[in-house]
Amino acid sequence: MLIWIFGLLIFSNSAMASEEPKFTLLQKDESFEVRAYAPKIIAEVVVDGDMREASGKGFRLIADFIFGNNTAPSGKAEKISMTVPVSMEPQSKKISMTAPVGIQQSGNRWKVYFVMPSQYSLETLPKPNNPLVNIQLVPHQKFALIRFSGLVDEDKMATKVAELKTWVASKHLLMIGSPELARYNPPWTLPFLRRNEVMLEVE
Repeated sequence: MLIWIFGLLIFSNSAMASEEPKFTLLQKDESFEVRAYAPKIIAEVVVDGDMREASGKGFRLIADFIFGNNTAPSGKAEKISMTVPVSMEPQSKKISMTAPVGIQQSGNRWKVYFVMPSQYSLETLPKPNNPLVNIQLVPHQKFALIRFSGLVDEDKMATKVAELKTWVASKHLLMIGSPELARYNPPWTLPFLRRNEVMLEVE
């Protein structure tokens, strides 16, 4: 059910130019790009399982936070405009969703995160009631990425990571951190219409 709601929200937001993390495009070469991202606030969880299991687990935990399992700074219920109707819950508020959903592997675990809407600061963002959900301020970052369509599993991601690393090396960029997968579309989107990005932080 939550996956369906997620798809509905992303689909609705896409139709109304949903907010994406702010960046400056530094370089573009066919499906490859280098972007400089502004600081952002993310809500993240770390979960076990393969990519599919981790995506589901991670989404459910963060969606629970976004859809109202949180405590607002005012201590009062507050409704934030969304692209579909939402209900009010005491001592909590709804948070608009943004795209993409990010996934990053670390050993046998995965970090799943959503970028919070830019209207929030650390002081004004509601606090998760679930201690598994962690709020982080991410500083300026520069990413190289490859953009592609279709369905994504771990094999497809590994292939795209290899392509991206080859391109990054050819541009003499220094890679730092682990690859990330960013997905922008609801589950029912036709594979050839899906937008995916594999990203590598670079210096």
